[in-house]
Amino acid sequence: MFIVLLKFSAHKAKAPELMADHNAWLQQGFDDGVFLLAGSLQPQLGGSILAHNTQREALLQRVEEDPFVAHGVVSAEILEISPGRTDPRLAFLQAEAAA
Repeated sequence: MFIVLLKFSAHKAKAPELMADHNAWLQQGFDDGVFLLAGSLQPQLGGSILAHNTQREALLQRVEEDPFVAHGVVSAEILEISPGRTDPRLAFLQAEAAA
């Protein structure tokens, strides 16, 4: 499981012109079954994504295709988590880690 942090850079002002493409990129991640959650980092620091069902290299390639990343609007950091304990509603994440 991964947390992707997308932190705004000095080029944050470009975000509105790329928002539609960024949202389409996000939707593709959900459609592909890789993204579980996406949301904003507060206060207006950027965004974050909870990802699973992928390998680090594949996720890195996917993140590099984000228009915000490709155009320097955000910098990306990928954190990998090996779940040790989960709420029963998230047990599938722990099962993936064991596989």
